[in-house]
Amino acid sequence: MSKVKELTTNFVKLKKFDGVEFRRWKKKMYFLLTSLKVAYVISTPTPVEHENETMEDVREKSNLDNDDFICRGHILNGMEDDLFDVYQHVESAKELWESLESKYMAEDASSKKFLVSNFNNFKFVDSRSIMDQFHEIQRIYGNLKQHGINVDELFVVSSIIDKLPTSLKDVKHELKHKRKTYLCLIWLPIFKLKKGLGPWRMLRMGILELPPLMWWKRVNLVLQLVEKGRM
Repeated sequence: MSKVKELTTNFVKLKKFDGVEFRRWKKKMYFLLTSLKVAYVISTPTPVEHENETMEDVREKSNLDNDDFICRGHILNGMEDDLFDVYQHVESAKELWESLESKYMAEDASSKKFLVSNFNNFKFVDSRSIMDQFHEIQRIYGNLKQHGINVDELFVVSSIIDKLPTSLKDVKHELKHKRKTYLCLIWLPIFKLKKGLGPWRMLRMGILELPPLMWWKRVNLVLQLVEKGRM
């Protein structure tokens, strides 16, 4: 009975699955099932019935059936009505979970290719607000991270600079080719801790680099100045 109460309390916190963002929903659902101690059901094969079952066998099967009911019900209740109608007749939680993975993991892989293509093909244009476009490509990058697509942030920032329109070639030069100055100003106190290596030697060796967050902020600041006509 306590499991059912806990199920009801936690269920309202989970956004219902509507056919998109399956990986995120799956992780949240699995966490919830684990907290209810029924997640094992989705990876446990259905026991084969046989003659001469002991009382222990009967008790284990009864517990499994009960947990399967709770697990299956929770997964179904975590779906929007149209998906609930499609999957409500699947008999076990394991079969239901595997059906969802089979369908939506494949679709998720396709959406990943779409997101990567979106980022690669994005180009800034002169006819739109620079900051609007900068925020748009930031959102695209955010979607990549949400789908587990790990791309080095410094590479991302460098790619965004490359995508700026040719009308901003001086700005691109400012962002791409003057970072040694930024590095020297920011990292100079740290160089004193590096025995035997001076700052310019470390720069030439490529030992130090601006943290990704600082590059994001730098690009954001410069583009804001461009938008306001101050550069």
